[in-house]
Amino acid sequence: MTHGDSAPSSVNRYLLPHEHQVIMVRRHPAVLLRAVAEVFGGLILAGLLSKWFGDQGGGGVLVVVWWAWLLLLIRFVWKVAEWSVDYFVVTSKRMLLTTGLITRKVDMMPLGKVTDMSFQRSILGRMLGYGEFVLESAGQDQALSRVNYIPYPETLYLEVCQMLFPGGNDSDD
Repeated sequence: MTHGDSAPSSVNRYLLPHEHQVIMVRRHPAVLLRAVAEVFGGLILAGLLSKWFGDQGGGGVLVVVWWAWLLLLIRFVWKVAEWSVDYFVVTSKRMLLTTGLITRKVDMMPLGKVTDMSFQRSILGRMLGYGEFVLESAGQDQALSRVNYIPYPETLYLEVCQMLFPGGNDSDD
């Protein structure tokens, strides 16, 4: 998590001259869990099929099995590359979610438009340390309404709420 550090150029190009970055995080690596499970599951399956077809002399089938696993591995590498360029950024004026390796997508919501914000954590999210932000604005559909796989969700939630609802020394005397 960075506070005020300079954003990578893939994010910096979307910042306006009059705003400054306050928070910038990558999405939690748990976003890759499914891809990891697919690669390892495919490897186990390919190994078992190799043993079974290898004993029966099915060389052509083995080639297809291992090419299929190689495609799963390539897909995994692609997912990791995409994850490495995805950022959730909070600036002094807005929230941004940048995603995509080839086709770049930038979702944005001005801080002034946020009327409600909450975060949710599943059991797996609590165990691994990630959550989901849910943003609402005054009756409008926004490009940025959910941000999944946010690391340090409690800390980030409090920091973003502090920006949304800056409080002074209010007293109830």
